[in-house]
Amino acid sequence: MITDPREPLPLLRQELRTGPRGLSAREAARRLVVYGPNTVRRGRRSSLLPQLGRQLAHPLALLLWAAAALAFVAAMPVLGWAILAVIVVNAAFALLQERQAERAVEALAAYLPERALVVRDGRTQAVEAVELVPGDLVALEEGDKVPADARLTGGALEIDMSMLTGESAPVERVAGPSEDGVALLREPNLIFSGTTCVSGQAQAIVFATGGHTELGRIASLSQRGRHRDSPLEVQVKRVAWLIAAVAVGMGAAFLLIGTLVGLPVTDALMFAIGLLVANVPEGLLPTITLALAVGVRVLARRGAVVKRLSAVETLGSTNVICTDKTGTLTENRMRLRAYWTPASGIVTRDAPPPAELAQVMSDCTTVSRTDDGALRGDPTEIALVEGAGSPDLAGRDERRRAVFRFDARLRLMSTVSRHGDKLTVNVKGAPEAVLAHAVIEQQARADVLAAVDDLARRGLRVLAIAARDLPAAAPVPAHREEAETELRVLGLVGLYDPPRPEAAEAVARCHEAGLRVHVVTGDNGATAAAVAAEVGIGVPRLTVVAEAEQLHDHDLDELLTGDAEVVFARSSPETKLKVADALRAHGRIVAMTGDGANDAPALHAAHIGVAMGASGTDVAREAATLVLTDDNFATIVAAIESGRRVYDNVRKFILYIFAHAVPEIVPFLIFALSGGAIPLPLTVLQILAIDLGTETLPALALGREPAEPGLMSRPPRPASQGVISRDMLVRAWGYLGLVSAALVMGVFFYVLRRAGWQPGDPTGPGSPLHQAYLMATTATFAGLVTCQIGTAMAARTDHAPLRQVGLTSNPLLLAGIAFELAFAAALIYLPPLQHLFGTAALPIDVLAVIATFPVIVWGTDELRRWVRRRRARS
Repeated sequence: MITDPREPLPLLRQELRTGPRGLSAREAARRLVVYGPNTVRRGRRSSLLPQLGRQLAHPLALLLWAAAALAFVAAMPVLGWAILAVIVVNAAFALLQERQAERAVEALAAYLPERALVVRDGRTQAVEAVELVPGDLVALEEGDKVPADARLTGGALEIDMSMLTGESAPVERVAGPSEDGVALLREPNLIFSGTTCVSGQAQAIVFATGGHTELGRIASLSQRGRHRDSPLEVQVKRVAWLIAAVAVGMGAAFLLIGTLVGLPVTDALMFAIGLLVANVPEGLLPTITLALAVGVRVLARRGAVVKRLSAVETLGSTNVICTDKTGTLTENRMRLRAYWTPASGIVTRDAPPPAELAQVMSDCTTVSRTDDGALRGDPTEIALVEGAGSPDLAGRDERRRAVFRFDARLRLMSTVSRHGDKLTVNVKGAPEAVLAHAVIEQQARADVLAAVDDLARRGLRVLAIAARDLPAAAPVPAHREEAETELRVLGLVGLYDPPRPEAAEAVARCHEAGLRVHVVTGDNGATAAAVAAEVGIGVPRLTVVAEAEQLHDHDLDELLTGDAEVVFARSSPETKLKVADALRAHGRIVAMTGDGANDAPALHAAHIGVAMGASGTDVAREAATLVLTDDNFATIVAAIESGRRVYDNVRKFILYIFAHAVPEIVPFLIFALSGGAIPLPLTVLQILAIDLGTETLPALALGREPAEPGLMSRPPRPASQGVISRDMLVRAWGYLGLVSAALVMGVFFYVLRRAGWQPGDPTGPGSPLHQAYLMATTATFAGLVTCQIGTAMAARTDHAPLRQVGLTSNPLLLAGIAFELAFAAALIYLPPLQHLFGTAALPIDVLAVIATFPVIVWGTDELRRWVRRRRARS
C-alpha cells in the first residue's frame, strides 16, 4: 500500500480504510497475507558450495594446490597434507568474511519489539509485532519500541531517533497537521520502526511495515552493497597470478631448452618441476594470514576489535576518514557552556547563572534521579539541571502544579510552580518562540536576537528561559495558552556536547600522517562545524554543507576532490553511501565511522567500517569490520599506525621470500644451459625443505617487526601502489638475490673443484665423485640457509640503517634464525635425513666459508641503503 503519510489525517484514514475502532481481525488477517509479516527482510543466503569453490580457486590457493601436488609427487606426504590444511584454513577465513553482511541485516530485526498494543474491533489488545499491517491503530507509551512506521492520531511522544538520525537528543512527536518542506524523518507527526518512546502517550496509525519502513530501507541498502576486496587482497591476487605465470612460463620454456640441448626427458622434467617449486612461494599466503592475525591481536589490546583480517592492512592504507560527530568526536553528553542575561551579557560556564535563571532552568524540566543519585531523563534537560547546580528535584516536584510538555510545533515547554504565596510559570524553548509570547521592548528584543546569533556562531544549541509571575489568588492555568503569555525573558543558555579530550590530538596525528577527515552527521551544520573546528578538522580549510541530502553528485565530486575538509550536515543514510561511493570512485581508501543503524549501509560500503562498541547499535557493529570497544576516535589513529606497520612487514617478508627465488632458480638454469655438463647444484627436495622449513619462521617473525622510524610522518601510499613494487623487485632479485646466487654457486664449485671435478664428469651414484657431489649440493643448501639470515636482517628496514631499529629488537626473528640453523643442521648431519634429502656432512673449511655469507648479504644491502640515503639528502 503506497500511501503519503503526510496528507491530511482524514484522507490518510480513508486511503488506509481504517477508523477510530481500528481494523477488524478478519481485515488484518487479509492484509497480512497481502503485505507480508512486519519483519526486516533478509537477503537470500548464497550457497555455501559456490563460496567455497571461489576460495579454493583463489590464485594463491591454486599455487598452493600445485605445491601440495608436487610435495606428494616428491614423496613428502607430510608437507603435502600441511599445505592442504593451509588451503582449508584460509578458505574458512574467507567464508566467515562473506557472511558478515548477512549478519548485519539480521541484526536489524533486534530493533523490532516482539509484541505491540493494537486497537482492533474497537478493543485494545496485544498482538505479535510481526502481524502488524498498514491501517492498524497502535497505542504507545514511555519505554515502548515503535513497531512500524506510523502517523500520530492523538497524544504526544518524545522519541529517541538516534538509531536513524544519529542525533543524541530525543525529539518531540505530536498529533497534528504536517509541515511543508520538511524531510520525512523530521516530520513532527511521524514515528518510525525501531525507535524508542522516551516519554508520553499516543495513538498512531500504521502506514508502512516490514521492508517498506525506514528500517527496512536501511536493511535493503546494507544488502545492496557487495563485499569488495581490500587493497591487499586485490594486490595479492595480482601477485599470485604473476608468480603463477612466471613459474609456468619459465618451466615450459626451459623444458624446451633442456630438450634442445640434449637433456634426457626425465632430467628435463625434473628441471621444470624444480623451476616451478623454486618460483612458488609456498609460505606466502599463510605468512600473510598470520601476520595480519598478529596485527588483529595488537589492535584488540588497544581497544579495536577487527572482524576481518585484511581490515588491518586496509586501515594502514586509509587516506580519508568519514566520521560521525555525536558519540564519536564528542562525549554524547550535553553540557551548559554559556548563558546570557540582559544584565551580564554572555558569560561562559565558569560563572554560575543568576539565582532566578537557575531556578527556572531547573523547574522547567522533568529530570529525575535514580536510586544511586544519577540524573535520568532528556540529555538537554540533564544539562540544564547540572548547569543550575543540581538543585533539590524532590522539592521541585512538590512545588509543581502543572506541566505542559514540549510541543514540537510551538517549540516550547512550561511548568507552573508555587513559591510561597505566588504561582510562577517557568518556560523554556526556542528563542523566537519565547519572544513571540513575551512582553519586551524593541531594543531589548534586538539585544536578545544578537546574543542568540553570537551563541549560535559558537556552535551552541540556544534555548531561551522566561518566567511569568501570577497573582497569589490566581488559579492554576488549565491550558498552556493561558500560561505561556506575557512572559518575561530571563536569559539564554548555550548547550554543548563537548568533544572528547583526546579527539584533537587524534585529528592532529591524522593530518601529520596525511589523512583527510570529513564529518558526516545528521546534526545541524553550525554545531557540527564548531565541533570540527574545535578538534582541528578543517585543514587547510573547512567547508560546511548545511543540507547534505540536497547535494548534487557533481558538487559532491568537486568538494571531495578539493583541498578542504568537509562537514556534511543533515545527512541521511543515502548521503553517507553517496559520500563513501564518491570517495571510492576517486581512488580514495575510505574508513567510515558510525554507531547507529542508519550508518550500517555506509559502514558496509566503505573500504573499512568503524563502529562504536559501547554506544553503537548491533546493526552497526555487524556491518563494520572494525569495532572500537572504547568508542574513542583516537583508537582509529592507533589502528592506522598498526595497519601501516603490518603493511610494511608484509612487504618485508615478501621481499625476504622473493630474494630466495634467484639463488633457487640459478642452479637449475646452469644445469640446463650446460646441457647437463654441470650437475644440479640443488635438488627439488632441498628447495622444498627451504621454502617450507627453514624459510617460514623467520618470515613469520618479520611480521612482528617493530615500526620503522617516521612511520606516521609519511603520507598514505597511493591506492595504485602495489604491495610489490619495481623497487622491491630490483632489491630482491637484483641485489639480494644475485649476491646470494653468486655466493651459493661459488661454494658449490669450490667443493666440487676441490675434489678434482671437471665439467662433464659423472657425479651420479657409484661414481668416484658422487660423495663430493652430495657435499657440494649440501653446501649449496647450507649456503642458501645462511644467505636467508643475511636477507632477513637486510629486510628489517627499507630506508633506515639496522642500528636505528636495533639488532635484538625482534627476539622472535632471532629465535627463527636459531630454528632454521638447527633444522638445517639436522638435515645435514642426521643419517636418516641425509638419505631422504641427499645431503652429506660438511667439513670445517666449507662451514667457515658459508658462515661469512650472512654478513656479506646484509652488508651489501646496508651499503646500498646508505648510498640511497646520501643521494636523498643531497
